[in-house]
Amino acid sequence: MNVIDLHCDALLKLWETKGDLRYADAPELATNKERLQKGKVKVQFFAIFIEPFIPYDQKFQAALEQVDYFYREVLGENPEMKHLKDWSDFDTLKDGEIGAMLTLEGVDAIGDDVSKLNILHHLGVRLIGLTWNHANLAADGAQEPRGAGLTLFGKEVVRFNNQHKILTDVSHLCDRAFWDVMDIAKYPLASHSNSRVLCEHPRNLTDEMAKEMFQKGGVVHVVYNPPFTTGGVSSTISDLIKHIDHFCGLGGVKQIGLGSDFDGISNLIVDLEDASKTQNLINELLKHYSEEEVKGFASQNFLNYLPR
Repeated sequence: MNVIDLHCDALLKLWETKGDLRYADAPELATNKERLQKGKVKVQFFAIFIEPFIPYDQKFQAALEQVDYFYREVLGENPEMKHLKDWSDFDTLKDGEIGAMLTLEGVDAIGDDVSKLNILHHLGVRLIGLTWNHANLAADGAQEPRGAGLTLFGKEVVRFNNQHKILTDVSHLCDRAFWDVMDIAKYPLASHSNSRVLCEHPRNLTDEMAKEMFQKGGVVHVVYNPPFTTGGVSSTISDLIKHIDHFCGLGGVKQIGLGSDFDGISNLIVDLEDASKTQNLINELLKHYSEEEVKGFASQNFLNYLPR
């Protein structure tokens, strides 16, 4: 069963190693091409993420370098990888092709300059999260003690997203910023978050947040990260499915998807250690849900949500 995965950090690893990794089959990459093919991941979203220690005046350059690795290493060396720049491109993928779309995890790289955001949009970014875990000029992240909401600039970014049919990602926002986004975003979603009721972590969503997302028509993509699943360093596929069960119980059966966070996490779920193992999750889901429901989790719920 084909899968759409809304989050990975392969570009960060390619950038950190300065081209020493071969995207097609590097064992260091959980989402290399061969593993995506084996796991039947039909579309992979690739995050641009800038580490907090990068000096402010070098952040946008680092973002552009990660985009360059995406174009040269992911797309340029692998004809099976097809760049998705518009939502209609999902309908054009052929058998044997894997769609690849750019996202931005935190707007730190653009400072307070929307023109830089426009550049990234032209390069293909179609999903934007305002923060990582800390504060920036747009909002406070999930682990920022202050817990402030959107700034005026943050609201400007969300309006930019609305205008250009860019998805606004809430996965790394603090609680107050989440609610600010939900007030104004036309296309909200959580790309990689679990249930805070089952695992108390600020990166997860409360029931009230999940219900608001579902009520607004957005989607929640569960993340394969044990600290967000059980709170420990290890967990099982059954533990992850409990989060899907919980969100379904809140009315989200047609608004749940998958966002692995592969290549950005150091703890891994047993039998779901890289993209090649993705069908292990699908097969386990088929024991609990109908084929139609599992197809929804795997890809169709997200496809139904896309701006057209």
